[in-house]
Amino acid sequence: MHIPLLQEIVVILGLSAVVIYILQRLKLPPILGLLSTGVIVGPGGLELVGDDMTHEVEMLAEIGVILLLFIIGLEFSLKTLASIQRIVFIGGSVQVGVTILITYFIASAFGFNWGEAIFLGFLFSLSSTAIVLKILQESSDVNSPHGQIALAILIFQDIIVVPMMLFTPLIAGKGGDVIQALLLLLLKAALVIVVVLVSARYLVPRLLHEIARTRSRELFILSIIVICFAVAWATSEIGLSLALGAFMAGLIISESEYSYQATGIVIPFREIFTSFFFVSIGMLLDVQFFLQHILIIIGITLLVIIAKAIIAAMAAAALRYPIRTIMLTGLSIFQIGEFAFILSAAGIENGLLAESTYQYFLSISILSMAVTPFIMGSSENIFEFFQKQVFPKRIIQFNPINTSVFDQETM
Repeated sequence: MHIPLLQEIVVILGLSAVVIYILQRLKLPPILGLLSTGVIVGPGGLELVGDDMTHEVEMLAEIGVILLLFIIGLEFSLKTLASIQRIVFIGGSVQVGVTILITYFIASAFGFNWGEAIFLGFLFSLSSTAIVLKILQESSDVNSPHGQIALAILIFQDIIVVPMMLFTPLIAGKGGDVIQALLLLLLKAALVIVVVLVSARYLVPRLLHEIARTRSRELFILSIIVICFAVAWATSEIGLSLALGAFMAGLIISESEYSYQATGIVIPFREIFTSFFFVSIGMLLDVQFFLQHILIIIGITLLVIIAKAIIAAMAAAALRYPIRTIMLTGLSIFQIGEFAFILSAAGIENGLLAESTYQYFLSISILSMAVTPFIMGSSENIFEFFQKQVFPKRIIQFNPINTSVFDQETM
């Protein structure tokens, strides 16, 4: 009896284990091993996973992102989220807005029309929620000031990607009632917030308490997983992202006394399915195109990393954080993210992204993701180098008043 996708799962997990083992011996990060596995098994590599199975792998990857954001939500609380709302909207607006503006001027200078230039700004403004949060979690930096800013900006990006999808046909000249769509989206988002608040305050804590009284581990596990996927599915159905819904599901359960037990249950599932996410990203790479244009791709990737790091640092500076937090924030969300891949499909459909531009975009995105573990892992050393060699002493000693609820970092 043939079970669809079983062979691909064995190939992906088996090869991932081998590649990660080799890279661990070389003291290289596991994420790099998963991306490399994707390149090897994908259509641009040895084609061990065919095009007909790519979509199924992407579905497994989507589950990984859901579980990752669910756990991040579990580690938060509604009170904590409310306390960073200022960071979400100010920091996120600065990061996304400035990135779009700068990309627009650069792309226009290279001959792209105004619609294509704005759409490229949309793509380059998005960072990788999955990679950044996973690394912050592993280094226990999620609750640090720069971790909080990074998370807040990533939440804003997850929200703003929906209006970007709505505006894409408009800038392509295909019209559509965008204002009505945005108003409907805001209404749906308000409804979701009300449901989350009511569920977190009254429904879910009591439900989990009753379930815990049965002392049935199976029932508890099923209930946690159902809540996670049900909220993610519901937000997806009203036009918001699955990842944002999963984060909200985590927030709902975080208000109960069983959040730690829920985290322990989900973590093993998360590790498996997030592996598929990183592999699926690697599978997108066209190796032949990458090798033919490698110097151009590396050059543009460096420019993107530097520009996005500076813009993210500007967002942290706008929030009046110390110089250390500003720089560590910039060294966290400089890459291009997974939601940009989803948005790029809309760009191709509406004629805003030519095939060659799309291939450059994919290569630059994957390369920026691949170097993220190295740069984030070395961010403290990079800051210390700049502190000693580059920054003027008066800048290092400058410690602005931070109106955030989080404590300032010492420099």
